[in-house]
Amino acid sequence: MDSVQNDHCFRSALFKAIREYDHFTDDNDPYGEHDMAFFECSGMRLLWKINYYNQTLDGHSPDETDPAVTVRILTVSMADEY
Repeated sequence: MDSVQNDHCFRSALFKAIREYDHFTDDNDPYGEHDMAFFECSGMRLLWKINYYNQTLDGHSPDETDPAVTVRILTVSMADEY
């Protein structure tokens, strides 16, 4: 497989793992926000996190539950970089 196919396969597996993540517990999600998780994909330990910014992306959202004033950003990184 060439690198483009490998990248596509990895991205597909990554998005599937994030979409289907449902292992939230009181220990790893004490506030019930479901906005961060550690997980494994393609043999790598990763982290996804959702941050809530204001419309100009220069600060936190004044009300992260209101889509009219909130931009959500999903960040994925290696778990050991957290």
